[in-house]
Parts: sequence; structure tokens; C-alpha cells
Amino acid sequence: MRTTLTADGRGTDDAADRQSRSRFRGAWLVAAVFVVAAAMRTPVSSVGPVLTDIRQSLGLSAVAVSVLTALPVVCFGALAPLGPWMTRKLGLTRAIAAFCAAIVAGLLIRVGAHTGLLFFGTFVAAGGIAAANVLLPALIKRDYPSRTGAMMGVYTLGVIASGALGAGLTVPFADAVGGGWRWGLGIWAAPAAAALVVWMPWLKVDSGTALQPPAPFKRLLRDRIAWSVTLFFGVQSVGFYAILTWLPTLFEDHGFSDVRAGALLSVSSLVQAPIALVTPSIAARLRTQALPMCVSVGFIAAGLSGLLIAPTFLPLLWVIVLGIGQGASFPLALILMVLRTRTAEVTQQLSSMSQGIGYLIAALGPLVVGAVHDAAGTWVLPLAILLALCVPQLLFGLDAARPRFVGQHDGTDGRDG
Repeated sequence: MRTTLTADGRGTDDAADRQSRSRFRGAWLVAAVFVVAAAMRTPVSSVGPVLTDIRQSLGLSAVAVSVLTALPVVCFGALAPLGPWMTRKLGLTRAIAAFCAAIVAGLLIRVGAHTGLLFFGTFVAAGGIAAANVLLPALIKRDYPSRTGAMMGVYTLGVIASGALGAGLTVPFADAVGGGWRWGLGIWAAPAAAALVVWMPWLKVDSGTALQPPAPFKRLLRDRIAWSVTLFFGVQSVGFYAILTWLPTLFEDHGFSDVRAGALLSVSSLVQAPIALVTPSIAARLRTQALPMCVSVGFIAAGLSGLLIAPTFLPLLWVIVLGIGQGASFPLALILMVLRTRTAEVTQQLSSMSQGIGYLIAALGPLVVGAVHDAAGTWVLPLAILLALCVPQLLFGLDAARPRFVGQHDGTDGRDG
């Protein structure tokens, strides 16, 4: 920065002013990323604890319940391309604001009086989450290229911490106000609206560079690195969303109250929060992410084994161990989208591919677990399936952990052009 000093020192004041504004903008973006991320998990995590109440209140069939639990994850995959498309129309920050508004609208719609509104509102909110999920890593890559690990930690902390709140507070709030599951779900429109309010001022101060037109997407579809990142993201999400959806029901079927079952899910999510905060920074400093990959999958396998063998013996231990593994695995999947790309444009593409295809794979988790449980009448087989999935999760993760870049094999080194 070049500043011309005047006799009264005004030039120095102007330079200090600009530095102060720059620091304020940076701090505001950190806060904005956190609160927007925090609006992305409660719409999903809040459903599991009141799923039985929803089913009884609306008379939903087992098929309808399975559709309801799978719908958000299907939307996360199918509607992920909305993010890059809206970015081309509005710009990156305005697109994120638009999707925050969609989340608020969807959460209000889904607590309407008719069953159809529950599904439609879930669809709208999940669409907003899907697109924002894709755009935030690209924004971090663009505005914090030298601090991606720390900023991805802030992002994943917001996502996971809010998931814990959704799981743990939905039933107590519904009981406190006496409004049933609709009030329990409806309250989560408030933090989503707060995220929109906090994000809006950033539209006026955003000085980030615009994303350039990306290279052809088909290049990623021929890239082994992109597929390894995508499949790791998908397989770890299968287990994550299956547990998020059905863990409270599993404990209720073993005689736990709905409050205690929701609390156990909340504990698992709370454990994930500090792990998610530090994992991206650690992973970004390593040449290869193989060690944290092995540790995360190992903890997931141990937690699932405990739930499989002795679900009512030390249940708190099993959900904590499982939470540690999932708390590391999810941010690893996200930071790989940043570490395996050179530019924000390619990050956005890889994020869209990984989350678009990965979440469609993940949607099978709640559906298959629910169907297998209904058919078998026990949780043994569903948990055994989730445990077996740790093997491909580790294999894809280790391949994605190798220090390479998307496009490196074809000479582009991950750059557009």
C-alpha cells in the first residue's frame, strides 16, 4: 500500500483506516461463513428426534418416512449444480445470500398444516443447503488461499455444532412450548434467518475477485483424483446420514426415551465439533492425509462395533467414539476438495461433483438402513452393513489423500484453460 504523508499525518490515518476496514471485513467474513454453515445441518438433524411423532401425527407409511429422511440428502446431490449456475447469474456472495433465503422459506413451509408442505418445504430448504454447500468452499479458496485449513475448520465447526443443537434441543423445545413436532422443527428457521441477516452486509463490502469461467466439467469426470475425492465423500456420507437419521430410533427401540435418545445423538454431534475445527488445519499442513484418514475410519469402525455388539452397554462411549471418527471424516472430505485443486474455479467444480454425486450415493444410507431394519426387525444387519462400508471408505480415502492435483495427469495441473 502506498500512502502520501501530509504535514498533519492524514495520509497515515487514511492508511490505518484502510487496514482497519480490511481487518473488519476479514473478521466479518469469518463470522458470516460460520453462521451460514450453522444453518445447514439443523434442518436435517432436527428431524430424527421427532420422526416417530411426525409419523404418528400425519399417519405416514414406512415408505413415506423413508422418503422424508432420504429427501434432503437426495436434494443435496441432485441440486448441487444450482450453486455454480446461480454464481454465473448473480456472483458468488449474492448466490449464497439467495440460497440462505431459500433455506428460511423451506423451513417455514415444512411446518405447514398439510403433509405435502412437509415434503415441499424440505425440498426447498434442502435445495438451498445443497447449493450453499458447494459455494462456501470455493469462496474460502478464493478469499483465503493461504488459510484454507483454518477457514474450512470454521466452516465445518459451524455445520457440526449446529447439528448437535438440532439433535439435542428439538424435543426439549417442542415439549417446553407444547406445540408438538411442528414447533420443534419450526424454531430452526430463526438461526437460518439470522444467517441471512449476517450475510447481507457482506454483499456491500465483498472485494473478492470474480470466478472465471471454468474448464469443461467433463475433464473432472475423467480424473481419478476427482473420483477418489467424490467416492470418499459419498461413502462417508452414507454412514453419517444413516446414523444421523436412525440413531435416535435405534436407542428408542432398545427402551430409551426420546429425550435420552436425542441427547445421545446430540453428544455424538457435540464431540464432532472440536474435532472438525482442528482437522482441516492439521490435514492442510500434511503432505499426505493418510494418517488422519486411517484414524478417522478406525474410530468410526470402533463406534459402530460397539453399537452392534452391546448397544445398551456404555452407549455414551459408543456415540463419543463414533462422533470422533465422523467429526474427522467429514472435514477431511471437505478439505480434500480444496487441497486437490489449484484455483477457486476448479474447487467449485470439484465441490459440485463431489457433493452432487456423493450425496446421491449418501441418500442410499437412510433408505437402505430403514428398509433392512423393517425387513429384519433388528438393528444387527443394518449396523453390520455400515461397518462393512468402512473398508471402501478407507480405500477411497487413502487414494484421495495422496499429494496430487486435479488435472495433474493431463498436464493442466489443476488450472483452468
